[in-house]
Amino acid sequence: MRLPAQMWIGAALTLAFSALVLLSLVWTPHSVLELSISTKLQGPSPAHWLGTDHLGRDMLSMLMAGGRTSVAVALVAVGIGLGIGVPLGLIAAAWRGSLLDEVLMRGNDLIFAFPSLVIAILITATFGPSAVNAILAIGIFNIPVFARVSRGAALGIWQREFILAARVAGKTRLRISAEHILPNIANLLVVQATIQFSLGILAEAGLSYVGLGAQPPTPSWGRMLAEAQTLYYGYPRLAMLPAGCIIAMVLGLNLMGDGLRDMLDPRLRRVARQ
Repeated sequence: MRLPAQMWIGAALTLAFSALVLLSLVWTPHSVLELSISTKLQGPSPAHWLGTDHLGRDMLSMLMAGGRTSVAVALVAVGIGLGIGVPLGLIAAAWRGSLLDEVLMRGNDLIFAFPSLVIAILITATFGPSAVNAILAIGIFNIPVFARVSRGAALGIWQREFILAARVAGKTRLRISAEHILPNIANLLVVQATIQFSLGILAEAGLSYVGLGAQPPTPSWGRMLAEAQTLYYGYPRLAMLPAGCIIAMVLGLNLMGDGLRDMLDPRLRRVARQ
């Protein structure tokens, strides 16, 4: 199968940044806790390839460790959305038109009405700002997204002949959902998870930028942007480097999601052949 061009570009960007994030788990050029006021705001050099920030910390090390925070928050948040939203959507589709369906979907609509930033403010007002609370806020926001996607896709599968045959064979709705519906909508969920992962990185950066995400001394791309905003005119690289990482990572994930959609959707494959 020939992979779409955007799939190659997206995968290359995603893998490159993922490799740096994984490398930061075991090694960074310098400790992100290492402060050196005497070497602050230095330009690129053999000792500091991307220079140092306003506290003398190595920028490359900060970007690597900051990416680790952003990716971890987004990954766990998407996992929460998948783990809770998909079962809710499948249950709603299995009992379409019932009171259970109405309760589940109206509850999802209620959550969907609040942006992740508002949810984060509510959570942090109660428990305080932290990366864990950012995960909860983004994860809660992801639940109705996956519930809607899985329900909408499952409704179409429930009308197929093989589902009727499974019901005639005596299988329960939950068993049909797990054995027949979920495998047939898995490709759509993979694409949606890729998109939500990129949005999760943006959401984490936004929450950290306003002080509701990861707290010092834990590095984060969003907080690096916030710390650099007052120094932008004199030292633009302090803001451009984390901003470039966010843009490249999100672009790579979106391109990969588009490529997965083109590759997994049979209707789009037929159009491409024509």
